[in-house]
Amino acid sequence: MTAHAAFWPKRLPFSISPPVTSLWVNLEVSAKRYPDKLALVFMGQTWSYTALKHEAEKLAGRLLQLGVEKGDRVVLNMQNCPQLVIAHFAILRLDAVVVPVNPMNRMEELKHYITDPDARVAITTADLAPELAAASDALPVDQQLLHLVVSQFTDVFDPVVAGPENLPPHWHDWLVPVRAMTTLAHGEVHTWRDAVSKDLPLTEVTATSKDLAVLPYTSGTTGLPKGCMHPHGTIMHNAVAGALWGNGTPENVSLAVVPLFHITGLVSVMHTSIFLGACLVLMPRWDRDVAGYQISKWKVSHWTNIPTMVIDLLGSPRIDSYDLSSLAYIGGGGAAMPESVAQRLLDQFGLRFVEGYGLTETAAPSHSNPSDAPKKQCLGIPFMSVDARVVDPDTLKELPQGEAGEIVMSGPQIFDGYWKRPEASAAVFFERDGKRFFRSGDLGRVDEEGYFFMTDRLKRMINASGFKVWPAEVEALMFRHPAIQEACIIATRDAYRGESVKAVVVLRGTHKGQISEQEIIDWCRANMAVYKVPRVVSFVDVLPKSGSGKVMWRALQEAEQAGTP
Repeated sequence: MTAHAAFWPKRLPFSISPPVTSLWVNLEVSAKRYPDKLALVFMGQTWSYTALKHEAEKLAGRLLQLGVEKGDRVVLNMQNCPQLVIAHFAILRLDAVVVPVNPMNRMEELKHYITDPDARVAITTADLAPELAAASDALPVDQQLLHLVVSQFTDVFDPVVAGPENLPPHWHDWLVPVRAMTTLAHGEVHTWRDAVSKDLPLTEVTATSKDLAVLPYTSGTTGLPKGCMHPHGTIMHNAVAGALWGNGTPENVSLAVVPLFHITGLVSVMHTSIFLGACLVLMPRWDRDVAGYQISKWKVSHWTNIPTMVIDLLGSPRIDSYDLSSLAYIGGGGAAMPESVAQRLLDQFGLRFVEGYGLTETAAPSHSNPSDAPKKQCLGIPFMSVDARVVDPDTLKELPQGEAGEIVMSGPQIFDGYWKRPEASAAVFFERDGKRFFRSGDLGRVDEEGYFFMTDRLKRMINASGFKVWPAEVEALMFRHPAIQEACIIATRDAYRGESVKAVVVLRGTHKGQISEQEIIDWCRANMAVYKVPRVVSFVDVLPKSGSGKVMWRALQEAEQAGTP
């Protein structure tokens, strides 16, 4: 028995046997059990479980008419809104595969999310449709989208009914206007209202725990993002385990403000709530006063977040007007919670912030702190059904307690491998004691009580407010700028975000003195997701290189950390 067993919640087993059915069945069962219970809240308007299931079935029928079949990949590119939840389950209803895409991605980035999964159908909102359509039109004809379903935000809410508490003035220009419908060069565009207007015939659900369900993308050290193949079973395990770990009941009310395209929101918020028959209060993006209002109004009990959200909410001048007494569980990951903020949560609100750790490859948590005995700035203990260890990254030999090495894990929530990348898949798995272990690429140690702590990264990555930025991907995009000869992306300290992106750039001789750092930043903002955009650009004459000609990024990173040029 491992040391952390002493701190394991006594009400819980160490491992579980989750359902072997399709994830769609979770919605079907909850709708049968709780037909009139609130499933979704958005902009002050509500959907029962019966209504949510019916909307998903209507959209599924339309997608089936458009040719979506079992195993087909469908791009889902949206901020948090009812349409995202409806579309996600509509795709699963057809035994097809959800490809969740970050809505901050721009045209150049979006091409990859169409071509790599061989997607022919995409679902999005009108504010994002032009970028997605432009990405499709820029591809060879045989790789372009055939169908694009586009929703206006106001398809599902009335701005007058919403009021300023749900719809602050600075959201109006984004959420309220009805935008002109975009077009596809060689495909059809369909309105959301048309797509959900009829009850159409549907095929039988035949998917099991082994069939592919979700294909979320994760980047890495080699540039283009890789699709993580998650069958129904890996997502199901962590949805059920997450419900148990967080003391979940059908009476849960969860604030869904972490992005639902991201693995944490997708699994630990959306799928966990639907499995329970609980309620999701949806926010399309972060706003501290909207969040304070939602928690107070809907008696939110569970809030999964990133620490910067908590810091921002506690910093609101209106914090004393919000009733946070309903919160029973608050936690998250992506970045460490500052100790002083965690202490304020405990002293002022009686809440222990529960930190966790996981990757896209592990369907969100592979580690979490037990809510009864959390440690601050700690990854936690191995999650339900997980065997986690620390090994030497070179020899894969298991290391003793207290010694730093690579964190590896085995369990039923680990993905099947990278889509169309057998070599990359082989590189991250190894066998030990009859189990398949996944190499996280993160360095950590285990203390004497079995809790895991992060010490460093084996992989080159920047963590900006919980968003992972992969330097190789940003560099590849920057090289498209005609003025840039070379670029190296490193992390720079950021008091609020933890880390931000910095670009060290060598300009082409023809452009020296002709372009400014701000112009480079502006170009990046127009060509990549905003969280990847360098906040700082530094021009240099040369980049340090090794004898083999490789850019010595680590030397630049260490100089940045030391505060030296």
